[in-house]
Amino acid sequence: MTSTAAAPPPPRAYRRLSVEERRAQLLVAALGLFAHRAPDEVSLDEVAVAAGVSRPLVYRYFPGGRQQLYEAALGSAADELKLCFTEPPVGPPTERVGRVLDRYLRFVDEHDTGFSALLRGGSVVETSRTTTIVDGVRRAAAEEILSHLGRIGGAGGRGAGPRLRMMVRSWIAAVEAASLIWLDEGKQPPAAELRGWLVDHLIALLAATAATDEETAAVVRDLLALETPGGPAGRLAELVIPVVAEAAHLLPQATAAD
Repeated sequence: MTSTAAAPPPPRAYRRLSVEERRAQLLVAALGLFAHRAPDEVSLDEVAVAAGVSRPLVYRYFPGGRQQLYEAALGSAADELKLCFTEPPVGPPTERVGRVLDRYLRFVDEHDTGFSALLRGGSVVETSRTTTIVDGVRRAAAEEILSHLGRIGGAGGRGAGPRLRMMVRSWIAAVEAASLIWLDEGKQPPAAELRGWLVDHLIALLAATAATDEETAAVVRDLLALETPGGPAGRLAELVIPVVAEAAHLLPQATAAD
């Protein structure tokens, strides 16, 4: 009697990874380690184990060793971080910035130790190239924020003047500093509260700069026309106006009347 039992399936063919796929695999493994440890504490042996490959294979793709691997991983992380600041021009500007900050703080949360080492420059593998990569993220972030404020460079665009550009870049630096302090403080307050405070910080800086810079004043007028009472700008106005009213006696008219 002939057996009708099904034959076992043929063994699955091994697929060799392409150069690009293998390199991406090694970068993912390296980023996983750099995310939670300072770069100089991560060895190539650990990267090889995390990727499930041999140490010589890591060297084959990154002959410059840990330095080259770190710079490549940093570039990959920088590309991911830049994407955090990309937001469609839909809805009130302050709400767009809030969504940007939500993604940014999520990135900081997921890459805590590596993020700290990177921005504090405490790693022995820091070089002018790594500094350039980080500065590129800062500049890209500033350009994205300026675009949400209606100031976009390039042919036919309305580029930002020096005061407005300085203000936005100062705010980016403040966001970085707040992120590092947030990590030092055990990620307190909750990320949502930190995000709200950082949006308020941006609005306050815009208002202060608008008082002496006509370009920023025009940006603020355009921005407020797009805001809603229940949005970040409306909420902050509701909280701040009563406080500002307490300073009425400081106005020149009030002093003259006395």
